Amino acid sequence: MGTDFSRIVELAQKYQPEMSRFLRDMIAIPSESCQEEKVINRIKEEMEKVGFDRVVIDPMGNILGYIGNGRHLIAMDAHIDTVGVGNPENWQYDPYQGYEDDEIIIGRGASDQEGGMAAMVYAGKIIKELNLLDDYTLVVVGSVQEEDCDGLCWQYIINEDKLRPEFVVLTEPTDGRIYRGQRGRMEIKVTTKGISCHGSAPERGDNAIYKMAPILLELRALNENLKDHDFLGKGTLAVSEIFHTSPSRCAVADSCWISIDRRLTAGEDAEYALQQIRNLPSVKAAGAEVSMYEYARPSYTNLVYPTEAYFPTWLIEEDHPVCKTLVEAYQNLFKREPVVDKWTFSTNGVSIMGRFGIPCIGFGPGHEDQAHAPNERTWKKELVDAAAMYAAIPGIYVRKYAGEMPARTENPIK
Repeated sequence: MGTDFSRIVELAQKYQPEMSRFLRDMIAIPSESCQEEKVINRIKEEMEKVGFDRVVIDPMGNILGYIGNGRHLIAMDAHIDTVGVGNPENWQYDPYQGYEDDEIIIGRGASDQEGGMAAMVYAGKIIKELNLLDDYTLVVVGSVQEEDCDGLCWQYIINEDKLRPEFVVLTEPTDGRIYRGQRGRMEIKVTTKGISCHGSAPERGDNAIYKMAPILLELRALNENLKDHDFLGKGTLAVSEIFHTSPSRCAVADSCWISIDRRLTAGEDAEYALQQIRNLPSVKAAGAEVSMYEYARPSYTNLVYPTEAYFPTWLIEEDHPVCKTLVEAYQNLFKREPVVDKWTFSTNGVSIMGRFGIPCIGFGPGHEDQAHAPNERTWKKELVDAAAMYAAIPGIYVRKYAGEMPARTENPIK
């Protein structure tokens, strides 16, 4: 018997008020990276309420809700940590109490990306209510620390929880589109060293800040000449921070270092990007050190899982079975063709597909331009559409596309 897609949409619309209420509850709980415990507990409560078969919180603090017990393991992921609110004066509404009308919900995390979690949980309820279970096990993941270190949570889930799904739906905001890749990124540190002296006689010292000045100019020029890709777009480089050490304001700086946000397109990896900077004449002349940052901040459970700050580029082909699964679900539910595109920002796919070769595909409520912005909002219609998609995807995959899955999904950008 075929799936009644109109009934899926009908139920998703029916549960829109409950999804909205759940999303506003999550927004009301501040949940910046490494402080997610209370929102994780609220998600656990909702998963149990709607009938998930099993709910687990792992040692890192990620929440995993299970539906079904079939042999095809499918995962859907929402990171449930948020960034801070920035300058409160830029908000028209309280970022946690938010705002709601017939069309939108405003608050920190509305698009990035607790809306994805709300839609996933109610997709689980729809699956149960319509008996859409098939030969699959669906695990709905609420992951932590993504805003601090994207993909770290999934390094832990794959390596330590031993969860290796056949594919993962990323529920980051996609502007109503299906996304199949993203540029990677890395966090780079460039350090110059000098010798301090009294500021009244600067010629006695060696000013590390002056050594950095020509490096900054060459980095700006390097950004204009990075590789491009016809789908993923151009690599970019931005100096994001600058620091120094000095005995006092009346002394020459004895060290200076900058942070670089480097976005990696096809054909660019960590060593390539580091070597580009090491080869700059100003870097060589200054004897500057070029390195990659590491991340080792404890999760809210106090678990430390160190990693280098390298987040690989990833992409799946448009004719991949996972991409075809989402396209078919979209067509059946909404009776129109989807736009297939890519993210500008980064997601947990940097680990899932970028490091481990597990195919990822994206569809999520909300818009990219709302991420990290004041007055962040999402749209209730998009919550409904996302819940319907998440309910339909597993069955379509199992019945039609699981048999087409390659033994290994190659990352075509390497």
